[in-house]
Amino acid sequence: MAAEAPIRVGLRVEDVTEAAIFYAGLGFEQAGSISSPDGRPIMTILRRGDLQLLVDSLTGMPFPESDREYMTRTGPRGLGVVIGIEADNVDAIADYCRSAGATVTTDPLNAPWGERYAECIDPYDYAWKFYQLLPDPPQDSTAYDSWFA
Repeated sequence: MAAEAPIRVGLRVEDVTEAAIFYAGLGFEQAGSISSPDGRPIMTILRRGDLQLLVDSLTGMPFPESDREYMTRTGPRGLGVVIGIEADNVDAIADYCRSAGATVTTDPLNAPWGERYAECIDPYDYAWKFYQLLPDPPQDSTAYDSWFA
């Protein structure tokens, strides 16, 4: 049995099966699932390196009735949080996201702090940043200064 993931992120979605397919395209592998008594998937556990995604259904899970739960169900979900993961090929991930129904909010670019990155909002309203370290990061502090000036 694999060791427990040191980083876990829970995402609530309307369709657990479709979300698991989308996240598999980002390099996540299914590690487990839980179904409701009628056989509908209500949780899928996905893993990518040290990151485990717990993809839960918006309905059918035993979450307590609360104001927070109501706001989670009505959305927007994930507001203010960006999940960042390293990628081997940022351009390919951005292309995949676009083709799979995500909105690419930052096309791949080389940043002055030494990484190539892209950002997107996935089909379930969660924000992602995919990055890869540049082999030769800029040594010129003026590039960094111009970005943050």
